[in-house]
Amino acid sequence: AMPSAASLQAALNPAPVKSLYFVSRGDGSSEFSDDLAAHNRAVNKYQRGGK
Repeated sequence: AMPSAASLQAALNPAPVKSLYFVSRGDGSSEFSDDLAAHNRAVNKYQRGGK
């Protein structure tokens, strides 16, 4: 499949944020994290049920 024009624009001009990681919250939204420790906490919270 071909990427949309909006997808190409986003790849060429990324948002000026520090977030390097993301995880799905399970409700259609995502949690973004700036570092691996925060990402791992989000994975535990949203993907592993807080374990």
